[in-house]
Amino acid sequence: VQLQASGGGLVQAGGSLRLSCAASGSTFSSYVMGWYRQAPGKQRELVATITSGGTTDYADSMKGRFTISRDNAKNTVYLQMDSLKPEDTAVYYCNIKTPRWHPQRLNYWGKGTQVTVSS
Repeated sequence: VQLQASGGGLVQAGGSLRLSCAASGSTFSSYVMGWYRQAPGKQRELVATITSGGTTDYADSMKGRFTISRDNAKNTVYLQMDSLKPEDTAVYYCNIKTPRWHPQRLNYWGKGTQVTVSS
């Protein structure tokens, strides 16, 4: 299984970026897909997740600014980030994992993509 993230970069505060993460090596339509981030000196934290049925969950600080979506036909998860703030600067990691009802506990991480927001 491979996860290839793209779309990171440098943007000014108030700007937007769209991250993409394409998964390969299996079929992931039933998996939970998500994004996490890790800022320098901090622990990795949840950004957002989306289930196979489209149910989303966001960290409080991202609600209203970030939108997660997925395309099951393409095995791809997206993160639209608007109204970016300097504190959003971090390495963003995509994640896919089996849902709670799945008989296997599988959890995969991408390598991460850097997002830098300048003030």
